[in-house]
Amino acid sequence: MAKVAFLGLGVMGFPMARHLAQKGHDVTVYNRTFAKAEAWVAAHGGKAAKTPREAAIDQEIVFACVGNDDDLRSVTLGPDGAFAGMAKGTVFVDHTTASAEVARELYAIAQEHGLAFIDAPVSGGQAGAENGVLTVMCGGDEAIYARVEPVIMSFARMCKLLGPSGAGQLTKMVNQICIAGLVQGLAEGVNFAKKAGLDVEAVIETISKGAAQSWQMENRYKTMNQSKFEFGFAVDWMRKDLGICIAESRRNGANLPVTALVDQFYGEVQNMGGGRWDTSSLLARLERK
Repeated sequence: MAKVAFLGLGVMGFPMARHLAQKGHDVTVYNRTFAKAEAWVAAHGGKAAKTPREAAIDQEIVFACVGNDDDLRSVTLGPDGAFAGMAKGTVFVDHTTASAEVARELYAIAQEHGLAFIDAPVSGGQAGAENGVLTVMCGGDEAIYARVEPVIMSFARMCKLLGPSGAGQLTKMVNQICIAGLVQGLAEGVNFAKKAGLDVEAVIETISKGAAQSWQMENRYKTMNQSKFEFGFAVDWMRKDLGICIAESRRNGANLPVTALVDQFYGEVQNMGGGRWDTSSLLARLERK
């Protein structure tokens, strides 16, 4: 069992840290709102720290799952950042969906201080975090990855090293690019079925057994059909992620016409007041009066 810290107790981090504790790891938690860290400790044991630096002291691995590049820098760098409290040889594992650029930046800074850094964004959403079945996409050094993989598997069903620093974030971008097109296609299909006077549930039950099948179809069509959009990843966060994908495509020359279009559609959903709706709310845009 390992001594670990977990920084960031949002909808993903709170249950991820819980799985670490349930597997027997010694867990110290930090959250920007300290009361949430205290609530986690009250429910699951361990210790609460008031700064990332305090949380990182005497740990073997420091995990983080925060909002964006700036949030990640705020919990790692500076006098109160985790890097300031980590002993040489400690590994920082970042589960934030962030840019490959910040992953490489923090990897380099960590190396300068005798630390190690793995970028490890996750897929599976809140349900995957709650059930401990996330997919984790990693970038970094092979020997360091081998040290942390068994601990990551406390909350994952799939974890893989995809390449050097930044490769995890790049793989998460591929994930989001693929999801964007799938959700738009599903929204259009459901909308078309309604307009055609078909029984949507019967249609999806049938076609989901064929080539059209996808996770989005299996897990989102019922709530989409009921115009309920409170069951998954928020539009605001998806726009953040797609913005990262599009910015990276400008650097590497990839062509993302569908991704860019769906990003615009999500912008329209935000303008409808749906920033906190889940990503399947693309259907609401098609059905607006």
